[in-house]
Amino acid sequence: MLYSRTVSCGSKSLLTFLNRSLLYLQTRCSHDFNIGFQGSADPETMGLDQLVDSITPYNIRPIASHLYVPPFAVVTAIWTYVWLNNFGYDEYYELGMLGYAVIFVLLCLVLLFCHWLMPVRCFFMCSKQKDVQKSSHVCVEPTQNNGWPELVPLMRTKRDQQTKLWFEFQRVHYTWEDESQSFQTKVLDTSKPMEFFQKSHGFDTEDQVKEAKYLLGDNKTEMVVPQFLEMFIERATAPFFVFQVFCVGLWCLEDMWYYSLFTLFMLMTFEATLVKQQMKNMAEIRNMGNKTYMINVLRGKKWQKIKTEELVAGDIVSIGRGGEDECVPCDLLLLRGPCIVDESMLTGESVPQMKEPIEDVEKCKMFDIDTDSRLHVIFGGTKVVQHTAPGKAADGMVKSPDGNCICYVIRTGFNTSQGKLLRTIMFGVKKATANNLETFCFILFLLIFAIAAAAYLWIKGSIDETRSKYKLFLECTLILTSVIPPELPIELSLAVNSSLMALQKLGIFCTEPFRIPFAGKVDICCFDKTGTLTTDNLVVEGVALNNEKEGMIRKVEDLPLESLQVLASCHSLVRFDDDLVGDPLEKACLSWCDWSLTKGDAVMPPKTSKGITGIKIFHRYHFSSALKRMTVVAGYQASGSSDTVFIAAVKGAPEVLRNMYTNLPDDYDAAYTRLTRQGARVLAMGIRKLGETRVGELRDKKRESFENDLVFAGFVVISCPLKSDTKSMIREIIDSSHAVVMITGDNPLTACHVANVLKFTKKSLPTLVLDEPEDGVNWVWKSVDGLIELPLKPKTTNKMERIAFFKSHEFCLTGSAFHHLVHNEHTFLRELVLHVKVFARMAPKQKERVINELKSLGKVTLMCGDGTNDVGALKHSNVGVALLTNPYDAEKAAEKEKERKAKIEEAKSLVRGGATIPPRPNAPGAPAVPNTSRRDAPPGARARTAPSPMVNNPAQARLESLMKELEDEEKALVIKLGDASIAAPFTSKYTSIASICHVIKQGRCTLVTTLQMFKILALNALVSAYSLSALYLDGVKFSDTQATVQGLLLAACFLFISKSKPLKTLSRQRPMANIFNAYTLLTVTLQFVVHFSCLLYIVGLAHEADPKDGPTDLEAKFTPNILNTTVYIISMALQVCTFAVNYRGRPFMESLFENKAMLYSIMFSGGAVFTLASGQATDLMNQFELVTLPETLRNALLMCVSADLVLCYIIDRGLNFFLGDMF
Repeated sequence: MLYSRTVSCGSKSLLTFLNRSLLYLQTRCSHDFNIGFQGSADPETMGLDQLVDSITPYNIRPIASHLYVPPFAVVTAIWTYVWLNNFGYDEYYELGMLGYAVIFVLLCLVLLFCHWLMPVRCFFMCSKQKDVQKSSHVCVEPTQNNGWPELVPLMRTKRDQQTKLWFEFQRVHYTWEDESQSFQTKVLDTSKPMEFFQKSHGFDTEDQVKEAKYLLGDNKTEMVVPQFLEMFIERATAPFFVFQVFCVGLWCLEDMWYYSLFTLFMLMTFEATLVKQQMKNMAEIRNMGNKTYMINVLRGKKWQKIKTEELVAGDIVSIGRGGEDECVPCDLLLLRGPCIVDESMLTGESVPQMKEPIEDVEKCKMFDIDTDSRLHVIFGGTKVVQHTAPGKAADGMVKSPDGNCICYVIRTGFNTSQGKLLRTIMFGVKKATANNLETFCFILFLLIFAIAAAAYLWIKGSIDETRSKYKLFLECTLILTSVIPPELPIELSLAVNSSLMALQKLGIFCTEPFRIPFAGKVDICCFDKTGTLTTDNLVVEGVALNNEKEGMIRKVEDLPLESLQVLASCHSLVRFDDDLVGDPLEKACLSWCDWSLTKGDAVMPPKTSKGITGIKIFHRYHFSSALKRMTVVAGYQASGSSDTVFIAAVKGAPEVLRNMYTNLPDDYDAAYTRLTRQGARVLAMGIRKLGETRVGELRDKKRESFENDLVFAGFVVISCPLKSDTKSMIREIIDSSHAVVMITGDNPLTACHVANVLKFTKKSLPTLVLDEPEDGVNWVWKSVDGLIELPLKPKTTNKMERIAFFKSHEFCLTGSAFHHLVHNEHTFLRELVLHVKVFARMAPKQKERVINELKSLGKVTLMCGDGTNDVGALKHSNVGVALLTNPYDAEKAAEKEKERKAKIEEAKSLVRGGATIPPRPNAPGAPAVPNTSRRDAPPGARARTAPSPMVNNPAQARLESLMKELEDEEKALVIKLGDASIAAPFTSKYTSIASICHVIKQGRCTLVTTLQMFKILALNALVSAYSLSALYLDGVKFSDTQATVQGLLLAACFLFISKSKPLKTLSRQRPMANIFNAYTLLTVTLQFVVHFSCLLYIVGLAHEADPKDGPTDLEAKFTPNILNTTVYIISMALQVCTFAVNYRGRPFMESLFENKAMLYSIMFSGGAVFTLASGQATDLMNQFELVTLPETLRNALLMCVSADLVLCYIIDRGLNFFLGDMF
């Protein structure tokens, strides 16, 4: 029953099968992972899978054997010897302690790098092992965006004198196989014929159950939420936090206690808040897992009840419509009895899905988990909303013990679809920051200036022998650390988190926040057509029997009987309560016919129709995207006869059914081509009367035996109206300098028509379609109207002529043409693909390949589609947005929020009036609620509830009622799995593509905010580097109070920058994609030159106003004087100018005058600086430890600041005009 497939080390093929259907979810953990050695001898080279990139076995060294211990011991001994023998203990005590401090800091750095970087930890603390059996740990390196590397212990489990060597990584178990010399995840072998599952009877003995549990694990999805202290320590050892604590220590040595403690408090508060939020999120994720309940399972040929967490792959279970908390416990293959399943908690789609059992499927057909899952697999975490009791069991099949459906367990625990989503949320998300690599490079760039300033200070300061080397070294270190402001990590997180919260309010949920900045860089927006650009409310125009316009029958009563029978019977709809469940296209066809479907799979004509009998559906061969058709075997009683007439009804793509007819109409091709050019969706229909046959024999026949000798029953013509706002939204996206592309599974001519209407393609240019030629050899471009025919590749090799060819036509590729180009003309495809506006008849895997081709050409790609057949493309794009079919009404949401606030106010007034708040059932200290309902009670039994005490006080009764309502609303507000779809990083509750505009707006907002922050931080860092070096030698110091107030004002301004909101419409301009560009580097440099000139000029005037007598005492305590006051005021003024100049809202965000909080913050800071400079507020001056400036100096300072502001503004806006935003 078990198998494990070995993946070769160099194999890339695993990465190409992602995306057949919803089962993309399972590829990362539930498909057969395997990390194998390339050759059994060398375990260092490991294979790849979707989760793990590489594995290396290690042994942990004892602490004394860590590789950093001997070098540091030697260095310490050498320094001690040099210090004591060459310098002397008493004379150079400070120098000796300084040396030890440097060695200690370096040792701490090495230990921290061991904590931060897994390769460094493995190098210093571990020794590599060639024999896995002798190793104690393995270093696991995950694939990109799947978490972070871990050093995990190798576990050894003994059973029956056998030892299993295994480790767990991100809740996935990898087991060592001696035969293949590889680590593998054992999964159930589902690649078997249907007959194997149809005749399966589960486990016969307890030993078999134990063996399966030993190899595959049980169905537990436990998630332990770490303690607060544990998580806080993890965050407190992050690089930025450690660096800032180090800086705080340096400031304390400079006697800046208030400023140091304020900064430390701010950092710790921020980290503690994040930890609390993280713990809350993890607790919510833990609650998303399935609750345990009792379930019927067939073991030892007897039905018995066990807990759902004890299920193992290979079990046979009975499952039906359960209680409120009873979700499907794991991934199940449906053996007997059809059912309807609500998959909204996985896909987010509110439309229930019909699931068919495999009891009627051909016995010899192999089960393929990728293609068969959508119809035959019930996913864990979903809910069965309706089930039909299985009929009489055929030979060898299991009978149902309770009238529920019979299922075969194929995936358990974290290997299920739901488990995979939980793991994606838990492990696959990077921290919410923007441009990590660029941040690092930018800091290095600023560090060059800081090193220059520190070197200047050290050289100049060392000239005076009397100066303390300790103080000088401390000052140099402070200059180097001033490059990285304490608020940098907080600001970068805020920039992304603000967008995250804004999107959530708009009904867009994001599981991978690191993708938000990508949305601001998008080059190409790709759209699915059906359900994304067009509505699901399809309209049947009629049935066309020939190519003449009069041949279109628009009234049902005029239809030939054969056409009516196909329309009424050839579908996969099912009755759920009073609603029809299934494909919207099939629902539209059935409702147009005015026939009704019963629960017994019979379709009945309207009562008004005479001479037409109902049709009973006996067997369905469901629609397949690979076959592009559907077939149904049905029967009806001819009038005046009791015999059943069997028919085979087929519908599908016209080009597929073409060869199945006995007599093909002459104008067949012309008819469907004309209709599709008009933008309609066209399906061909065929029918055939079968000879005498038995219902039991139908199951044994292959579908191909019914799909021939058909009688042509016409083309059903369906129009797909565009969504009301599609045109305006697409226009906005095109106008904002984005390329738009359609990737659809629909007919190329229909797709070209929609593309033309939406202006994907220009009406002035002919649209060329490349489709598979009839002879399969001569591939040629044909225009939509059939008038132009061109060879596949332009014959010219001249680059300009080829570009002219691409620019003078619009292009449409079909799936078969794309396949041909990928395998035979890949170089030409790479040249062509950026000019193709429509990809039609694309299979799900081909959609994925298109996205990857665009990405490989360096284009940042956005994909928008539904959460089913577009999963692979959504996951592979830089920004994937899944649109759900259930509409989200923002107005209703706002109304509900108002009602909630009113209820809270009423509850508060009742409490003030004397009513007491009732305890929550789950709150600590609340009385336990007895569980009076029985899990093993019969289905119809009622649960007994404990009588509630009578409440005589009306106010108390009202309060309890309000509290219950608020608690229910609170539960509804919690983000459920249905909000964050498995399909894509972004999931929109809107059906409208307006969500695409929202995502792009927030992405641009995050990018621009980050760019502004870097410009401001860079200028502030450069100014402070100068202040701390050259001015330090002049004796300039800031007091503790001054530094604290300055830090507060800066933090407030940064906070308000991150809170900027995007504008309502997208601009034509696009923000720059990265920090390193001519505009940013030039504006920062030139603005610094202006600031620097101002500082030099004002400091010179201050020296004239207050000339020095003798050398400056750098050890002296801070005392207010003219020089200190002047430098503090000018540096504060320059920082305010920096914020005012470099905050640039439009055309991406609110301007400075629209962002009121930012405006008031700058005005308040500017006003405070002006007041201090003018010397009007004496008390404030004393509080800030400043002195009144002479009038001449004061006037010069104010003029200088004004000139600085104007000059910097002209420089920034001028450079932006010439070198700034892209078009």
